[in-house]
Amino acid sequence: MDNREKEELFLQSTKSATSSSSENGQSLSTWKAAILGFQHLLAMYSGDVLVPLLIGGALHFNAMQMAYLISADIFMCGIATLLQLKRTPLTGIGLPVVLGCAVQAVTPLEAIGSNYGVGAMYGAIISAGIFVFLSAGWFSRIKNFFPPVVTGSLITIIGFTLIPVGFQDLGGGSATAKNFGDPKFLLIGFLTMAIILGLNAFAKGFMKSLAILAGILIGTLIAGGVGMVSLAPVAQASWFHLPQFFYFGTPKFEWSSILTMILVSLTTMVESTGVFFALADITGKKLEEKDLKRGYRAEGIAVILGGLFNTFPYSTFSENVGVVQLSGVKTRKPLYFSAAFLILLGMLPKIGALATVIPDPVLGGAMIVMFGMVGVQGIRMLQQVDFKDNNNLLVSAISIGLGLGVTVYPQIFQAFPQSLQIILNNGVVIGSFSAVILNIIFNMRPHRAISPAQAQVNSNAQSQNRN
Repeated sequence: MDNREKEELFLQSTKSATSSSSENGQSLSTWKAAILGFQHLLAMYSGDVLVPLLIGGALHFNAMQMAYLISADIFMCGIATLLQLKRTPLTGIGLPVVLGCAVQAVTPLEAIGSNYGVGAMYGAIISAGIFVFLSAGWFSRIKNFFPPVVTGSLITIIGFTLIPVGFQDLGGGSATAKNFGDPKFLLIGFLTMAIILGLNAFAKGFMKSLAILAGILIGTLIAGGVGMVSLAPVAQASWFHLPQFFYFGTPKFEWSSILTMILVSLTTMVESTGVFFALADITGKKLEEKDLKRGYRAEGIAVILGGLFNTFPYSTFSENVGVVQLSGVKTRKPLYFSAAFLILLGMLPKIGALATVIPDPVLGGAMIVMFGMVGVQGIRMLQQVDFKDNNNLLVSAISIGLGLGVTVYPQIFQAFPQSLQIILNNGVVIGSFSAVILNIIFNMRPHRAISPAQAQVNSNAQSQNRN
């Protein structure tokens, strides 16, 4: 290769790198970042709105109270996301994340609200937030307990345990409904999935990055054509609503409720840890102890604010890992737009209600793609692991097996006290704890550090003796 050919090759590689930087770096244009931010918003919106709908319904809130609960919750999702996006000396993981309601909190909050009242529910949320903030330092020291065999297994569990949620939406949203699995639902869901896959296969550049958004929008339009979309929620919603402190009443602090929510917070911290490591792997950032500490503190403040504004505890959403992976855009810029949109929608319920008209099968088709990508991201991380070592094989196999098993049959622990079921019914938490504990047993015992070297010495000695 002569000098001219080398120069042309260098210029081509530079142009390619510059183009990639334009899509993934801070040079991403404002309008592109805004559209990508809207894509992130749609990916998390249904899962987030579900929590206030479930809890408000269980506590028999009226229509006005439900409207406030949903709009205030969306507003707080934006605030919580900003806290996590922006790195400060005290808070912020600084990764492309979106925060939303912790779904693990639904059953405990329903029980607390029904038995002790709404005030006790919010007192427990505030107390749990304080716990998360104060425990961030010691919890961040668990980084050494998350080598690739643990993080890879954990992220695989997070992705694959969410697949059933996508399938439930694909079938219509409620597995107990008489029309669950209606061919019309399945057709719309698979069409949405086909649009996303088709754009990823044949589109280029920015359009390829918008595959999920395009799939959801086109799927919704097709569903509207067959009568599956109702605009009634938009007509009923108000134009403006500003969240306020203690809307449902002042907090009350009841010890068993506080303890329950602290247990829930521990489970969300474990799940957030997996999401942090997944995004760090995708973006090529090495997480330090101080990064994790800032991330946990940001979540703690978000939970405290949730209690003060009478909404919910917030944690990092794993759903959006798939969006980052599929879009290929790894900068935080689109997520700042997501946060701004969430805050705006929280103050304009009528506009926010537009996102609630997306049919469940459309969301289900998109979720299956996104959650599958999260699971495969975990498998990619497991490629770093030496599975010729049976110890690593056992750590991964047992933890993934337990996580998926509990997800399919959470009622296996129904004989246990409610406080334990909060932990045991969560496949991500069971799988995470299993991976950490098994890794300690098999790989972190003192003699394990020298056993490979000793084994090599013994092998060489045996070889010499045979010679």
